Amino acid sequence: MAELTVRWHRSIEEIPEAHWQALTEAAGLPFYSWRWLAGLERSGSVAPRQGWQPCHLSLWRGEQLIAVAPLYLKGHSYGEFVFDQSFAELAAQLGQRYYPKLLGMSPLSPVVGYRFFTAAGEDAQQVTALLMQCIDRFCAENQIFSCNFLYADPQWQALAESAGCATWLNQQSLWSNQSYGCFDDYLASFNANQRRNIKRERKAVERAGITVTALAGEELPAAMLERMHHFYAQHCARWGPWGSKYLTEAFFDEAAAELREHLVLFSAHRGDPHDPVAMSLCVHSGEHLWGRYWGSDEEIDNLHFEVCYYAPIQWAIERGIQRFDPGAGGSHKRRRGFVARSHASLHRWYHEPFDAIARRWLPEANREQLSQIEAVNAELPFTGATRSLTDSAA
Repeated sequence: MAELTVRWHRSIEEIPEAHWQALTEAAGLPFYSWRWLAGLERSGSVAPRQGWQPCHLSLWRGEQLIAVAPLYLKGHSYGEFVFDQSFAELAAQLGQRYYPKLLGMSPLSPVVGYRFFTAAGEDAQQVTALLMQCIDRFCAENQIFSCNFLYADPQWQALAESAGCATWLNQQSLWSNQSYGCFDDYLASFNANQRRNIKRERKAVERAGITVTALAGEELPAAMLERMHHFYAQHCARWGPWGSKYLTEAFFDEAAAELREHLVLFSAHRGDPHDPVAMSLCVHSGEHLWGRYWGSDEEIDNLHFEVCYYAPIQWAIERGIQRFDPGAGGSHKRRRGFVARSHASLHRWYHEPFDAIARRWLPEANREQLSQIEAVNAELPFTGATRSLTDSAA
């Protein structure tokens, strides 16, 4: 039997697409597909000059790829949405250089599901342990302070923990389809006051003469994705240095050519859906929908809620989609049916005093995070029946 070999890659294009897809496709996560990650690299959205150096790790048996770990060397913490500035401050207090760090995630996308993608029939625990050892050697040889796996797949989390990773819990928002047959069923899950609020918000958009139309797959022309980049860039510019404008126009061109089957645009318009005043871009696969970007040429009351939440939820219900992750941030999501959930990031620190301090702090920090999530969900404006379903799913 051929020996196992590991390889490090400065670009995903060093790994054949068919080999990569054979390992990742079953996960149903477009954000880890070869074309998505290659599009980020080709477009310059993820590149060394942007503080993202691809550093993917692969495991081979002869010419057969049996595992991949999507990894990046990071020169900052932007585009991660897991805020580790307190870790950077502690490292500085200890006289240590925090950056660069090694990072495992789909860049710029706070999407749960990171793992080492392993071929069927392989021992995932052994593969995880082996790749962790390779990562440890790489970090030691290159004086890398830490390795961090963000938005970990819950099933893979246990394997990473058994290999020595420390777990840090954070929050995300998630809408779940409680066997809704239509949007009115979703409305019925709220108490009377919030039902009125949602109806009032949707009515305000309607009174402004706005209709929202979903465009997906072959109905999605490349010109609309070019238009979406305009909305995205404009929205980011409104926030100045906090605008988080990471994606280049070339990435939207890549998406139009390579990723259209997983994209859906929600176009807000006064007639022609191809002449929008606002749009949001979502990604879908199987039973999952993810909200990503939005922007608007006009300030219209409640348009953001309609384009980013209500229209996607209605579209999800019509297609039997079970989960909708609207993206990072925004306490206003809670009052619109998105429940707080924990997600885990996994960490390896290679400075013993730092590691000891962080591991002492994490258990209490994680308990506090779970308490916050419980308190947030206790305030959700649901009916009693819906709340019991929410509690049972927590």
